Amino acid sequence: MSVIENSKLTVVGAGSVGASTAYAALIRGSARHVALYDIATEKVEAEVLDLAHGTQFTGTSDIIGGSDLSVVEGSHVVVITAGAKQNPGQTRIELAGVNASIVSRMMPQLLEAAPNAIYVIVTNPCDVLTVLAQEATGLPPERIFASGTVLDTSRLRWKLAQRAGVSTSSVHAYIVGEHGDTEFPLWSTATIGTVPILEWEAGGRPRMTSDELDGIAVDVRDAAYKVIQGKGATNYAIGLSSARIVEAILGDEHAVMPVSTVLSDYHGIDGVALSVPSVVSAAGAVPIHETPYSDDELMLLRRSADALRTVADSLRG
Repeated sequence: MSVIENSKLTVVGAGSVGASTAYAALIRGSARHVALYDIATEKVEAEVLDLAHGTQFTGTSDIIGGSDLSVVEGSHVVVITAGAKQNPGQTRIELAGVNASIVSRMMPQLLEAAPNAIYVIVTNPCDVLTVLAQEATGLPPERIFASGTVLDTSRLRWKLAQRAGVSTSSVHAYIVGEHGDTEFPLWSTATIGTVPILEWEAGGRPRMTSDELDGIAVDVRDAAYKVIQGKGATNYAIGLSSARIVEAILGDEHAVMPVSTVLSDYHGIDGVALSVPSVVSAAGAVPIHETPYSDDELMLLRRSADALRTVADSLRG
C-alpha cells in the first residue's frame, strides 16, 4: 500500500463528536477532502457552513456535506459517530441497544456508497458495535475497527507525563481491552523513555508506587464520566484522536495504535472486538499478536472479552 493521494474522509454524524472530528481533520490536514453526513439536514448543513467559513485558516482541505448519501461516495475512510450520546451516569454498554440498531441499519447503505473504504467506528459502545457491524457487512476485520482505547491511552500518557515531569510523547504506555469499564493499562511494558515506569525518578520526583498507578488507571477509566457530568459530552479529544487514526490510514503510516478489531486467536480470544496494540496503515488495522502480557494482564484481557461477548450476544437476541 502507499500514501493515498487526493484523499477523502467522510464523518457520519454531525453531533458534537462528528463535528469535532471534522474540525480536527480540517485543522490538522488529515485528508484533502472532508465530508460530513447526517440525516438531520438543517443541522448538518449548518455545521458544514460553519466549518467552511473557516477554511481560509486551515490549509488546503475542503469541506462538503449534507443529508444525501451521495456525500459519502468516493471515501477512503469513513468515521462513524452517529448515534445516541452517553448521558450523565450512563455507561457505554447501556447505550448498546439503541446504537446497535442505528449502526446496523446504516452500514449497508454506507458500504454501498463507499465499498472500498476503511470504516472506523467511534459510536459507543464502539467495541460491541464493531463486532456487530463486521458480522453484518462481512468486511475483513482489518477494514472495520473501532477507535477503541486510542483516546484512553492519550489520557493515560497525559496523566503520567504530568506526574513524571516529561512530555506526553516520551511516555510509552497503553490502555487495552474494552473502551469502557473493564479497560486496563499494560503496566508490565510501560516505560518513560527507556525506563520502566516503576523505576522512573528523574527530576527530583519520587518513584511511582503500584497503588499510585492503580489510582491513575481508575482516573483514566472514569475520565469520560467526569467530562460528561460537567459539559454533557466528550468531543474535542475524541475528535483529535479520530483524526489521528485517519492520518495513520491515509498516510499508510504503519503506526502502532490501540484500536479495536474483531480478534482471531489473539492469546486465545476469538470473535470479540478489543483494543490491543495494532499496526494501522492504508490496509487497515492488524493486531500485534506478539504483544507481551503478564499473567494478571491476560486475566484482565479475558475478563474484558467476556464482558463484551455477553453484551454482543444479548443484542443478537
